[in-house]
Amino acid sequence: MTFTHTPDTPTARPAPDEGGDRRRWFALAIVMTAAFMDLVDVTIVNIAVPSIRRDEGASFSQIQWITAGYALAFAAGLITGGRLGDIHGRKRLFLVGIGGFTVASALCGFAVNPEMLVASRVLQGAMAALMVPQVLSIVHATFPAHERGKVFGLFGAIVGLGAVSGPLLGALLTEWNLFGLEWRPIFLINLPVGIAGLILGSRFITESKAPRALKLDLVGVALVTLGLLMLIYPLTRGRELGWPLWGHVSMGGAIVVLALLVAYERRKSARDGSPLVELSLFKVKSFAAGIAVQTVFGVGLGVFFLVWTLYMQEGLGWTPLRAGLTGVPFSLAVSTAAGISVQKLVPRFGRKVLQAGALVMAAGVLLYIWEAERYGLAITPWQMVPPLAVMGVGMGLIVAPLTDAVLSQVPREHAGAASGLINTVQQMGNALGLGLVSVVFFGVVDDHVTGAGLGAAYAEGFQNALGWVAAVLGLIFLLMFALPRRPAQHLEGAAEPETAAAEREKEPTPA
Repeated sequence: MTFTHTPDTPTARPAPDEGGDRRRWFALAIVMTAAFMDLVDVTIVNIAVPSIRRDEGASFSQIQWITAGYALAFAAGLITGGRLGDIHGRKRLFLVGIGGFTVASALCGFAVNPEMLVASRVLQGAMAALMVPQVLSIVHATFPAHERGKVFGLFGAIVGLGAVSGPLLGALLTEWNLFGLEWRPIFLINLPVGIAGLILGSRFITESKAPRALKLDLVGVALVTLGLLMLIYPLTRGRELGWPLWGHVSMGGAIVVLALLVAYERRKSARDGSPLVELSLFKVKSFAAGIAVQTVFGVGLGVFFLVWTLYMQEGLGWTPLRAGLTGVPFSLAVSTAAGISVQKLVPRFGRKVLQAGALVMAAGVLLYIWEAERYGLAITPWQMVPPLAVMGVGMGLIVAPLTDAVLSQVPREHAGAASGLINTVQQMGNALGLGLVSVVFFGVVDDHVTGAGLGAAYAEGFQNALGWVAAVLGLIFLLMFALPRRPAQHLEGAAEPETAAAEREKEPTPA
């Protein structure tokens, strides 16, 4: 998850207490904890997926939907969640979101079968879509402009901590088998955190609304969700069912539904100026290319992380803890390279840094394929460190500066809508990538292989999937030529990066 939501309209806020209102720091701790909970929840589940499959007897398509269902619900509701906060109050929606997320976590933890777990994960994603967009909006409403730079720096640290701790926490909770609950504590750990956030948030967070909030576009949400379901569901189920005719019809129909979405959004924009998707943004070449990059990048990451987990635990027979520890070099490399790219490299080299990141990450993927083939099932975590570190450096060079590059030439008045759309398409790409796992990984693994042959089949499927990821990164490299050459701050009249814009935002009159 990335934090790029900005309010669509100026925030109505009480005048900050220059004498130092301690309440706002409590409020910050609460929303940051909620954001951390969501970040960890995304990564913590991946490491436990093989254990869930074995313990619950879940099918391959069901384990895909445990992750894809969350991403799809999160993506479909993100923009609407932000607007609901603008209309009805950010505090109110945050409390609804964190309360619902906590309930959904309990349902996940006590799920009696794979179907209930998938449904609970979808609910969890929908509640995250209500909770997450309010986080930065509450920060804007609570902190004066001169303090926000420090606050956004803390958010960067939280994102890095979540990336590193999520897989490790998931591995430890699964390995420890607390109270004989097996994998269930990865969800149940959210309960005390969520309850505390709900109680403290109701006390310390100050309510705020947007004085001129955009209207909801529920028809747009329905069309987006339907179109993606018609595409992703046949992808996840098609292989198991022998690719029936209805699946091909559904995937073709998804294109029709998405075309209807475009037509409806044009009418919605002309009628009241509050479409779900601001289509005029796609006239900006860098934004259109950037959205394509975000979507395709999400597809690649969705494929890699699920396949990687299955390869280590199901194919190589590693424990969750061993698999989780193997991912630490990757996470550290991402965090380190992300900081260097934003502070040192992008201001000097601009777009070339992102393109170098795509090529470096692709090189790491190819090195991983070579090592997996050379060492076979005898490969060790130490032998995985070089390709994972190279991949992590490449990813870090991309993820941190990409949002600012995409927003560079977007008119400032549309920066909020544009940043919300960036988050949405990244999650949609992730859901699509998880759906494609059926084709690029499970399509190679023979369902009837058992025993010693299973590891070899998973290794072959892993190498095939990584070949697709490398191709995706090559496509990303080409798409990046449409991004602006220089960083956003060098472009006249463009939308500023969110942190810079926040520093310069004019303080509105208290509501």
